[in-house]
Parts: sequence; C-alpha cells; structure tokens
Amino acid sequence: MNALFLVVFLISAALVAIRDPASFLPALLTGAGKAVTICLSLAAVYAVWMGFLKIAEEAGLLRAMSRGIKPISKKLFRTEDEKALEQIAVNLSANFLGMGGAATPAGISAVRLLGASKQADYARAMFFVVNCSGLQLIPSTALALRVQAGAENAYSILLPVYLSSLAALLIGMALVMLGYGRKRT
Repeated sequence: MNALFLVVFLISAALVAIRDPASFLPALLTGAGKAVTICLSLAAVYAVWMGFLKIAEEAGLLRAMSRGIKPISKKLFRTEDEKALEQIAVNLSANFLGMGGAATPAGISAVRLLGASKQADYARAMFFVVNCSGLQLIPSTALALRVQAGAENAYSILLPVYLSSLAALLIGMALVMLGYGRKRT
C-alpha cells in the first residue's frame, strides 16, 4: 500500500511541478499542516473516548454489556469457551461505544482463544466480520473529521452510517454462515 501511495504522490507532484511549479511547495506545506491538525484533533477525540471507556469499565457498564452480549455470542460464534466469549463481549462492547483502539487487545485475545475451539475457522471468520462491520452507537472518528472539516451538519451521517454498517454486518454474517455451512460439529 505504501508503494501505491508513493506512486500516486510522485505522479501528482510531477504534474503539479510541470503545470504550476510555484504552487508545489505551498501546496505541500498546506497539506502537511492540515494533516497535523487532523491528527491532533483525532488524538483529542481518542483521549476523551479512552477516558470514557475507563469510567464505563469502573462503573460496570462494560461488564453489563458483556453479560448481555454473551448469550448471543455463544450461538453466533459456536463456542462454549467462557474466556473467549468474555473477550469477544468486551471487544464488541468497546467497538459499539466507538472505542476501537481500546477494543483491540480484547479482540486479539479473543482470536487466540477461538483458535482452540472445535470450529476455530468459523468462529474466527465470524468474529472478523462482526468486528469489522463497524456497527457503532457513535461513530466518533467520522464525526470528528466532519467537525474538523467544517461540515454544516456533522451529525447528518448518523442514519446512513447505521444503515450501511447494519447491512454490512448482516450480509457478512450470512456469507460466513453460507461459506462454512450451518452444520455444527
């Protein structure tokens, strides 16, 4: 992917240098400045959400959500491994609350634990699909980028985001079920 970005950058730089050499350096510096601003904005959003996750964890909200998700997770991932189910529940709860970075350690742990189950391939594939569908209560990164870019109504994306991520989840789950068959071993 880095090679692709390098090729795109080099072609763009060559075209700008040929068409308007005087604007090349100012455009490069302006783009770099915007990139730094966006990075700082996202760092602030992540700091707020990581703090919220810690508060939610200490208040027992994450544990309550995990307990609520476990019965569904047993059937969906076809596993009885309590430790794996707990890690899956923590990962999905944190992702749903928009804290993807905080969910990563639990997700990695869940994938490792699912490797020991009878249907490891199915369980891992389903976890990957459910985890990557992006179903979130508040898509904080997208909202932060829209606010940073000066969107007139940054929250107008919520309904389309909910519908598209729900569709991705349902279609992905159906494909995994079709690919691995409905038969339990």
